[in-house]
Amino acid sequence: MWNKHKTLLLLLCLPFLFSSCFEIIEEISMNADGSGAMTLTLNLSQSRNKVASVLMMDSVNGYKVPSRTKIKQEMDEAVARLRKMPGISNVKSSLDFNNYIGSISFSFREVGNINNITREILEAQKIKTNSISTYSYNKAAATFNRDYKYYTGAKTEYNKLKKEDRDIFKTATYTGIYRFPVPVARQSNTKARISKSGKAVMQQCSVMDLINGGASVATQIQLTK
Repeated sequence: MWNKHKTLLLLLCLPFLFSSCFEIIEEISMNADGSGAMTLTLNLSQSRNKVASVLMMDSVNGYKVPSRTKIKQEMDEAVARLRKMPGISNVKSSLDFNNYIGSISFSFREVGNINNITREILEAQKIKTNSISTYSYNKAAATFNRDYKYYTGAKTEYNKLKKEDRDIFKTATYTGIYRFPVPVARQSNTKARISKSGKAVMQQCSVMDLINGGASVATQIQLTK
């Protein structure tokens, strides 16, 4: 699942080389017609001082530390690849080197257009993965679905890592947020919750739970008609 010599994984590892933490955030905002926007964020802000120190080094624990220029180049290549995908537009990226927060955002014509986004971003970094999530929206029924299949290979690949590399994921978290133009009538994931406004659903879990199969991000969200 991961090639630990590639820049993207190294970015995840940097703060954890010093026992810190990171957060992966996925946000989807739907429009009534089924179009919408998505933002993917890697937040290292809780470890910014440690990350800043690491980026001043040539290598850490056998890893070559990428320069800011290299990090930006990798992000630009991912953006260029996404701009070529059918149904995807308005692709933008952001790199905050003060707080160490990176994000990619884009609009989609229909939610099915984003089904290969994670694969595209990782393939841009030459990191192999299997697509385990698919999204769909039924306008007539006013339902949003995220189907999720646990990838058993994730745990296998994780166990192949050295202990110090495995430890970097222990405090990592995943947050998924889905926003809608109308209130949510109900949603199926017992670990998620509906916002006070009634127009958003949020789930947060540890990355380790996803790796070990202890958490699922599958959900069916029924909107009010």
